[in-house]
Amino acid sequence: MASKSDIAARLSALRTLLKSEGLDGLIVPRADAHQSEVAAPHDDRLAFITGFTGSAGLALVLEDKALIFVDGRYEIQVRHEVSAALYEVHHLHNDPIDSWLAAHGSKEWRIGFDPMLIDTALYDRLAASAERAGFTLVPISKDPFDAIWTDRPEKPLGRIRPMSPTLAGETVAAKTARLGRKIADAGADMMAETLPDNIAWLLNLRGSDIAMNPVPQSFMILNADGAVDWFIDNRKLPDDLTAFELDGVRLRPAEEFIPFVESAAADRTVMIDQSFAPVALRLAVEGAGGVVLPADNPLTLAKARKTPAELAGYRACHIEDGIALTEFLAWLDREAPARASAGNPIREIEAEDRLLTFRAQRKGFLEASFRSISAAGANAAMCHYNAGPQSDAAITPDGPYLIDSGGQYENGTTDVTRTLFLDVPESHVRATYTAVLKGFIALMSAEFPEGTCGHQLDALARLPLWRMGLDYDHGTGHGVGHNLLVHEYPHRFAKKANNYGLEPGNIMTIEPGYYEAGAYGLRIENQVEVVAARPGFCRFRSLTLAPIDLKPVDVAALSAEDIAFINDYNATVREALAGPISADARDFLKRSTQALEV
Repeated sequence: MASKSDIAARLSALRTLLKSEGLDGLIVPRADAHQSEVAAPHDDRLAFITGFTGSAGLALVLEDKALIFVDGRYEIQVRHEVSAALYEVHHLHNDPIDSWLAAHGSKEWRIGFDPMLIDTALYDRLAASAERAGFTLVPISKDPFDAIWTDRPEKPLGRIRPMSPTLAGETVAAKTARLGRKIADAGADMMAETLPDNIAWLLNLRGSDIAMNPVPQSFMILNADGAVDWFIDNRKLPDDLTAFELDGVRLRPAEEFIPFVESAAADRTVMIDQSFAPVALRLAVEGAGGVVLPADNPLTLAKARKTPAELAGYRACHIEDGIALTEFLAWLDREAPARASAGNPIREIEAEDRLLTFRAQRKGFLEASFRSISAAGANAAMCHYNAGPQSDAAITPDGPYLIDSGGQYENGTTDVTRTLFLDVPESHVRATYTAVLKGFIALMSAEFPEGTCGHQLDALARLPLWRMGLDYDHGTGHGVGHNLLVHEYPHRFAKKANNYGLEPGNIMTIEPGYYEAGAYGLRIENQVEVVAARPGFCRFRSLTLAPIDLKPVDVAALSAEDIAFINDYNATVREALAGPISADARDFLKRSTQALEV
């Protein structure tokens, strides 16, 4: 982790460079050219210039001050990682950069931005702020960090592997023809695609540019006739391509993407993802005399409705994952109290490593799907905390232990959270944990009309906490990719409107929580499949198979329906896992899935 003096020196170097370029400030996003949630080390400009390691945020560096904007998940973490003497902290959504610039911008300012790193929606907001305040937005063509980041990591060159159509459930030829027709039906000649997971899904391949994110960084043009131009560093590909489905796919160097768009867009209509495409694409099309068609990405929507083969893969890998997690929970239940009493407690990093070891023993496991949030006590109040040598807390009876983790398997991706207690906690923690559980059950057991949107269901999970005057500042769930990204768009459970209706074949997480800064954090999460219920209605079927800690639950606060759900879920978990797990874990499984009495 960079020191305060390191960050101060980097800020000074950047300011000197900006001044030499005639700029008064620079916008530094967390995003890369693909709007990736997890950036490759080469692209992690925000961490380099601020010290902040979270997955969402941006900075504004000016001559005499600097600001960082993060969302609610990181309000605690940012104050641990970023010096208050160097950066003002602002909320990414409630107090966004465009509002700040509109209120404080000077007419003399020239604010630089990289158009490959800014999406079109943010650009439009910034342009509106510039018009109001009178400052000038200046697109830059050279990356200023190349000059000041002397030990900058190289661009990633992770190897690419094919995914069998048997696992994917559809050939590349069928996908490109189907999606090409959608592009044509929308009135476009082509679509410019920058999202690596969409490209990996369409071409039935996976990559390794970023650990735990099995997609290759690349760009693509999908034409209305189904032909594909794929912009990729071919050093990532093996010499033998016979296992890949690349008929009708023209390979081109990645650096030719924007020039190709400029040359191909004249007098043509180009579909661009209205949510994620960098504004560089719009500027390239418009500059060439083409027409931009901003649209919901048809690849994103098609990818979200899983094929029968993909769904079968999710179900199979969740049995493997459930075995690993239950073995871990049994180990923790057995070892943690004894070691805490002996003065040699299990710590967060040891627990994280042990869970990874259990997963590595399971069939089809490839790697973790994200760095585990292994958090004891007050550390769990940071929603996206990662344990490090300086923060590696002990797991003790004094507070809860939260483990949020997942795996990448050949046939799917998993994401699950459990909060564990070595002893029954005090009454306030019991009450909040029970409320989180009740919210979890309410959403897990919901039936809703097909096409219902995530924000219309989100309140079900929050209501028990709201009745206590409490809430949590993160979404309640997200889509999950098929051996792709663990956070997959477009579906979300959150307060913010998400206008994508749920339908059978969608994969989601359900994960309410509660957090008290400096004290503790709680979360319960299952991954679920949206399935058909009665005619015209859907429900959720749990993919996650693992015990939920019921020791701290105030059973008297549960309804008969809550208890029935828990008992049904426990019976399902017990039946699915009792055979495959070890004898040591079987006793734990039996104890932790006992039926509750009404």
